[in-house]
Amino acid sequence: METRDLLFGLNEVEGIGWKSIDRIRQAGLLTKRAFVCSPEDWQKAGLPAKIAQRLAEAFDAGWILKRRLLMEESGVAMVTVLDEQYPALLKETAQPPWVLYYRGSLEYASRPAIAMVGTRVPTAYGRKVGEMLSEQLSTAGLAVVSGLARGIDSVCHEAALACGGITIAVVATGLDKVYPPENRELEREISQKGLVLSEYPLGTQSHPGLFPQRNRIIAGLTLGTLVVEADSRSGSLITADAALEAGRDVFAVPGPVTSPKSRGALDLIKQGAKLVTSAEDIVEEYISFIPVKADRESLNPLFELGNGDGLIEKKLTSEESHLYHILHQGPFSLDELLFRTRWDFGHLHSVLLSLIIKKAVTQLPGAIYKVI
Repeated sequence: METRDLLFGLNEVEGIGWKSIDRIRQAGLLTKRAFVCSPEDWQKAGLPAKIAQRLAEAFDAGWILKRRLLMEESGVAMVTVLDEQYPALLKETAQPPWVLYYRGSLEYASRPAIAMVGTRVPTAYGRKVGEMLSEQLSTAGLAVVSGLARGIDSVCHEAALACGGITIAVVATGLDKVYPPENRELEREISQKGLVLSEYPLGTQSHPGLFPQRNRIIAGLTLGTLVVEADSRSGSLITADAALEAGRDVFAVPGPVTSPKSRGALDLIKQGAKLVTSAEDIVEEYISFIPVKADRESLNPLFELGNGDGLIEKKLTSEESHLYHILHQGPFSLDELLFRTRWDFGHLHSVLLSLIIKKAVTQLPGAIYKVI
């Protein structure tokens, strides 16, 4: 029996996590010797007495084969960190999963990808922006990776599928336990057209402690992580932290400063995350990784809210977009806009006039400007 089979078997044992397997590896027990270890041998490797006893009594080649058959009967495949097919970017991280269970095309996990994460209860603004950016990034040739959670995760998966792009869902349960339950159909579609991944064996139920671990995989598979919309305590910020720890880029979408759902993303921008108003802001960082060059015009649509909710489908320059975001917090007078933009009068007036022509902004009496 090969080392990869032993890795799989140990990963299947309830109560054994990443660190336990690492201790077993360091103790030299990741060999056939594992089948004849006593409880004391396992305890010397750092395992609790209860688990050590269980391994000594039941861990053998027959048990591992039984687990493999159960997995295969469920339509699930697996890859270990020892295999060539294991995603190279993920392998570079500090704690790559020993085993990845999957449904779908594993090849997608090695394609250039961006993680898209955010709040489970998005605003209309967050939903529309997530859809727009996911579609643009997919069109540009980047896979979209997220966590199949409610809210922004689901929005981004669905938008990527809708435009024929590649999306990868990394879940915090066994692949036979879809969470949340209402995403069962979405999970099925992703497994058929993209890839669904987990480091947890079949039967693993949803548990709050598993999600932060899952987030490190989302970050590790990707070139960078984009936080679409998140409050200051959002779990998506854990993914951003994991991206930084893995040496990956972090991006964030600016939102209304009056919205609690924007605070996490705005804080990231203050801390140095790259501000994103169109997919072009991300694509330009990875142009050498993308096999097909995207049409730059298609990556820069108008990024704005209409009547506080929906996005208007037009195009803005980067300066127009910047001014529009300022005005979204308004209305503001000309003097206030001069102070906020730090532009000279002529330049500000020119950009304002362009926004008015595009019917994105209107002028009120007294030289007051507001979004339409």
